[in-house]
Amino acid sequence: MLYMGRLAREAAAELALASTDAKNDALGRMAARLEAGTETIVGANRQDLEAAEKKGRDAAFLDRLRLDGLRVAAMARGLHEIAALPDPVGVTMASWTRPNGLEISRVRVPLGVIGMIYESRPNVTADASGLCLKAGNAVILRSGSESFLTSLVISNLLTEAITASGLPGPAIQLVPTVDRSAVGFMLGGLDGAIDVIVPRGGKSLVERVQEEARVPVFAHLEGVCHVYVDENADLDMAKNIVVNAKMRRTGICGAAETLLVSHGAVDTHLTPIVDALIEAGCEVRGDPETQRTDSRVKPATDEDWGAEYLAPIIAVKVVDGLDEAIAHIAAYGSQHTDAIVTNDQRIADTFLARVDSAIVLHNASTQFADGGEFGMGAEIGIATGRFHARGPVGVEQLTTFKYVVRGQGQTRP
Repeated sequence: MLYMGRLAREAAAELALASTDAKNDALGRMAARLEAGTETIVGANRQDLEAAEKKGRDAAFLDRLRLDGLRVAAMARGLHEIAALPDPVGVTMASWTRPNGLEISRVRVPLGVIGMIYESRPNVTADASGLCLKAGNAVILRSGSESFLTSLVISNLLTEAITASGLPGPAIQLVPTVDRSAVGFMLGGLDGAIDVIVPRGGKSLVERVQEEARVPVFAHLEGVCHVYVDENADLDMAKNIVVNAKMRRTGICGAAETLLVSHGAVDTHLTPIVDALIEAGCEVRGDPETQRTDSRVKPATDEDWGAEYLAPIIAVKVVDGLDEAIAHIAAYGSQHTDAIVTNDQRIADTFLARVDSAIVLHNASTQFADGGEFGMGAEIGIATGRFHARGPVGVEQLTTFKYVVRGQGQTRP
């Protein structure tokens, strides 16, 4: 592990000076290798899936793990999109001249070496590698045991592509073991080699990283996302948004877990939305007022309001109005992603201003909480903290800055 850290640090120093054309060429080669290696990737993934099924992993876990031709193509497309993004490295963020003639600039530079710890999403191997490379960073990847074979095949293809482009192969390294002690070494920083850790996985993984890391962390603990339907919402829009937010992909962190409905919308909106959810295959757990609308609604418990199901289950509660909805989100949410559906712009603006989450939406599904949908090409994760990065962590968020000062012989009196 320490040797990997040294190689990554050396690669990062070289990448920091690499030209945009060189990085984009490497990204194009990486995408081409993935496309050419689709059959091998899907074959390895089939083995990972079979092993996960034998362990009794649930449907949401298997969905996050599964790759097919379309998903591999999407990974490759994501690398092309990253290549098309502006290069953040070397960009002057601000500049000014002091009265003494000193010219001061704030310039973007790479973070250095990123430690990526993830579980069941093998596509993260490609997304993280591409984003780190574009931002001039080296990355050390530690996949979960269930996705290890798939991640190994993907990382080998990416490393071959980078080497062929003339950039340092150790810019992308996959930890060659699923032994949990490897995570401990990474959290310790590998003797100063790792500059930041990004965990992407379940609550237990993220909790361990946040508790044990000796280096900065970009992470979110849970995705307890809400949709609030106001009495001024268009009914068809509300139904479509709620069903999509919950059911498009139930196992992602941007999936809605709680539906809040204004008391003023109970007679017009609640029954049709609950019926649409149940017809879509979703289990609805509701408060007493929601239970009265449909006999199929199961009673919600206090634990449901803060639950991240990552499954076709949603908690539904009727609230007095905007203030109670915002208070509920503040009490039970995870500051990840929350949405309001309403045609009242004043109410929408109040919701967007007062809800303290990394992503807030008006009249749109929470499933848009994704770096690709934000035009970032891809994301390395969603950060819900307040320092350095918040929301989708894309290329720009994988840089820091330094001050460049130019003078003509000035000395300080």
